[in-house]
Amino acid sequence: MTLNALSNDILVHELQLGEQLNKSVHHERRSDFSLLLAMLTDDVRAHSQFTLPLSQIPEKTTSSEQLRKYFQLPDEAPLALKDVADISRYNQASLLEQQQLEGLRLANILNPKPLAFRDDVKHIDQQVMTNTSLYCQQKNQDISLAKTQQRADFNAKAWLAAVQTTIVKAPLMAAVA
Repeated sequence: MTLNALSNDILVHELQLGEQLNKSVHHERRSDFSLLLAMLTDDVRAHSQFTLPLSQIPEKTTSSEQLRKYFQLPDEAPLALKDVADISRYNQASLLEQQQLEGLRLANILNPKPLAFRDDVKHIDQQVMTNTSLYCQQKNQDISLAKTQQRADFNAKAWLAAVQTTIVKAPLMAAVA
């Protein structure tokens, strides 16, 4: 079974349960209620009531390049290597061996070294991913899951009708039982 096949099997938020939570409370089935809650994802941000509509972000008036130019700052240190040939720039052992720490610091200030070897923001080590929940693994693997988490329109009339039906049927169910 692949991870993509699990997309329909993973319970993410309470809207997928329909009225099952409500029915289990009214029928006093505590074990069913507990089981249903336990099956939901532990990431509360994925629940439907916490999904907010997207808003437009105001356009930035000043870029970081303009600020660097205004304050006469040097170029930013690159975050990662661009070529494999750049690995030779990290060979600073000879300066350390000769105890030229000032020269090493000056060389790093004049020509900043990249901070990391990899420039993949979305890269997560496989060992880390295997220790996360199925929901987290699928969220990081498949972007289509984010489309299914969009906030559903709230139908107040249908909700009130369901509440009214539950209230009306509750005494009848108690009388039958």
